[in-house]
Amino acid sequence: MKRALYRKLLLAQAAVTVGLMAGSEDAYAAPGNDFSDIAENMISSIEALPGLLTGLAYMMGLLLGVLGVLKVKDHVENPSQTALKDGAIRMASGGALFALPIVFEAMQTTIGTTTNFVEPARLNRIDFNVR
Repeated sequence: MKRALYRKLLLAQAAVTVGLMAGSEDAYAAPGNDFSDIAENMISSIEALPGLLTGLAYMMGLLLGVLGVLKVKDHVENPSQTALKDGAIRMASGGALFALPIVFEAMQTTIGTTTNFVEPARLNRIDFNVR
């Protein structure tokens, strides 16, 4: 029984490996896949990251603010069990996270990312001959 199960598992692993290798062959065979194209794809994919971080910062700031208010409420109901500093720390952290996107936008505006005085280096071609 164990031998049959082991054999099926081995066949499944071989099928997955063959499938992955077949898919990777198409990726290597495509013309024009060089380091510059890969870098441009990475840059275009990263452009949406600030919006995602802004949303996460707002959500986590709100969550920590609400948890801070609940801890302060717990302190009011039972001061000997819950310290006031627990709620205050959570509310301060929530406020900092809530203000983070605004601070980031102010930094970006101050530094100025619209003018490029220096052209970045560009790698023209790189070949990997791995078979």
